Amino acid sequence: MMGCRRRIRRGLPWALAFVFTSGLLLWSKNDGGTGIDPALQDDWNSLRLKRDQQEYIDRRGLHVVVGYYLGDANNVGSSANLTEELLNRNMFDPKPREGQDGVPVVIPPHLSLQMQKLYRINRFNLMASDRIPLNRSLPDVRKKMCRLKKIIIDGLPSSSIVIVFHNEAWSTLLRTVHSVINRSPKALLKEIILVDDASTRTFLGEELNEYVAKLPIPVHILRSENRIGLIKARLMGARKASGEVLVFLDAHCECTIGWLESLISRVAEDRKRVVCPVIDIISDETFAYVRSFELHWGAFNWDLHFRWYTRSTPDIIRRQKDITQAFKTPAMAGGLFAMDKSYFFELGGYDEKMEIWGGENLELSFRVWQCGGSIEIAPCSHVGHIFRKSSPYTFPGGVSRILYTNLARVALVWMDEWQEFYFKFNPEAIKVRDEQQIRTRLELRDRLQCKGFRWYLDNVWPEHFMPTDQRFFGKIKNTLSNQCLEKPTGRGSLNQPMGPVLISTCDVEGRAALTRMFVMAPTEGLSSKVWSGALMTDESVCLDTPDLETADVTLKVRIVACTGQKRQNWRYDTETMSLIHLETNLCLDMPTSESSIVLKDCVDHASQKWIFEPVHWK
Repeated sequence: MMGCRRRIRRGLPWALAFVFTSGLLLWSKNDGGTGIDPALQDDWNSLRLKRDQQEYIDRRGLHVVVGYYLGDANNVGSSANLTEELLNRNMFDPKPREGQDGVPVVIPPHLSLQMQKLYRINRFNLMASDRIPLNRSLPDVRKKMCRLKKIIIDGLPSSSIVIVFHNEAWSTLLRTVHSVINRSPKALLKEIILVDDASTRTFLGEELNEYVAKLPIPVHILRSENRIGLIKARLMGARKASGEVLVFLDAHCECTIGWLESLISRVAEDRKRVVCPVIDIISDETFAYVRSFELHWGAFNWDLHFRWYTRSTPDIIRRQKDITQAFKTPAMAGGLFAMDKSYFFELGGYDEKMEIWGGENLELSFRVWQCGGSIEIAPCSHVGHIFRKSSPYTFPGGVSRILYTNLARVALVWMDEWQEFYFKFNPEAIKVRDEQQIRTRLELRDRLQCKGFRWYLDNVWPEHFMPTDQRFFGKIKNTLSNQCLEKPTGRGSLNQPMGPVLISTCDVEGRAALTRMFVMAPTEGLSSKVWSGALMTDESVCLDTPDLETADVTLKVRIVACTGQKRQNWRYDTETMSLIHLETNLCLDMPTSESSIVLKDCVDHASQKWIFEPVHWK
């Protein structure tokens, strides 16, 4: 048996675990050499834009959240000293070359204090935005194959662009509008519909009416006197739309060349397709346009929060044949997408009993997939989006109650037995569970003859990390310490894995218990004595080999993104209770002094014996 001096291959950084086989990509973590296939050079270049992208990685790793609409309790106090006069002043003062081609805006030092004060109004650098012209130029960020691909627009359906806003900045709202007008084929763009969700800024009233009346295409403004939230406001805009395809955008976006025809052409081929663009990043601090990477798809974690996850290696390899091909995604971010209008309402529109914002993207995703449609990302369509670190808005009812109410409805209507899994670990959702009136949505599901959630997991998202009857789900306890494996909760980064696997007390309840839960698929069913495969947990992360060049130091096992590689395969023997890493033939062992789990030569000792303790999840 190879001992601890065996050389261990370096691991990929977990947040950038885009894994290629057969020599397509040779990743080097510490230097600039990549040995990369030329067809993927654009992807590599975008991945190296670390600084701006890292700002939008949350504490759990690479998870960009799209379309902030809700507020939080901290926003009110921090904005209390902003006067009504300041809030209602339109400070748009463009400088001809500022932000040109998507470059960052640099504010002179003597304006920094004022810049910081204005930042609190919209939770982005308003001063920088107001210095950029409304029709600023942007680079063509598409890959070369996309730029060369010709889409015949003759005969394609027309579109209505629906944009909801609430107290949006003048410059960001109208830069969104101008980018749509300037970079959309006129034959495809029938109208833009702006839905004002009870804005209180005076410049968004008659001044906005007068401005849009002069634009070269029809721009309609619908206004709600009372705050109704994003979901109901979008329905309001969709009902008014006269285009054949609905295209939803947030109010702080910038569209790039080729964005619209890439969406519309896919919907035209199949009216039951929902098509999303690649969502690029507009820095909330400098307004730099940062091209995002395209090797990801949307799904969700155990808390039903939307997440971006790495696409599977086979899927990426298939894409080498034609990188312009749209690819399926289990869920959409929900802020930006195109959908046939008649199909949108045929499918039930949005759930009108959902409030404000949150969960509607998953609800529509489940409904589309389970009821006969599909969702995909068009890699030749790029739209930039401002990602804020917090929201400037407050909303009725409070964040927690609104969000848990919406997600409770998602679970109750669409998730079948997995609804119990969600409620088990989310006590706040249980509080609002019995209040939900879902009869009409269940009737809609029956009328549309929709498939079950098990079908969704098996056929739409087979790479999922949800518990099933055919998988072990529960705690992994060490017999010597009587403690359990724990997923680290610290923030990952573009340069580091999520962190070493920890060991801690097993007796934790509620949502905190999720960090102790792991999933493993037995070789031949739950009764099998020997199991093998990946050990997964929430956020699509797996137990992986140490990130070490040599074995002269302790081999700490780490949690990194699940990749499907052999290095993430383990074998568990229920009789010996040993957990063996298949590639190194080393055993999972308790550390001698630290809390991080290690790999060592296999011996018959209690420190290497593990109990798989199942947890009832439904």
